[in-house]
Amino acid sequence: MRVIGLGLASRATAAEVRAALAAAGPADLLATLDSRAGHPALVGVAVPLRALPEQALHGVATPSRSDRIFARFGCGSVAEAAALVASGGPLLTRRQTIGSVTWALAEGPGPIQNRTTPE
Repeated sequence: MRVIGLGLASRATAAEVRAALAAAGPADLLATLDSRAGHPALVGVAVPLRALPEQALHGVATPSRSDRIFARFGCGSVAEAAALVASGGPLLTRRQTIGSVTWALAEGPGPIQNRTTPE
């Protein structure tokens, strides 16, 4: 499952989201914070959206680090952490920024919390 993790500033535009999706390439899912799931810039996006609670991203190790984001969410990058959690796999692309939108791409077997462990 290819997942684009998104971080959105309140001023993000639909054009910036479209540009980020185009730059990331094909994906099965978008993942972002549940507090951003209703953001106007996401209206009309054709890729299914998974809204993640803040606590799902807390403590997720990311290769990029913003001190401001770490202080607020407990992870270095919302986009990277969302992609990692929702995909259950490694990052293919570290966070990239287009205007007020940050994105990262990961691919894996699916959400960490929904995977079963073989016996």
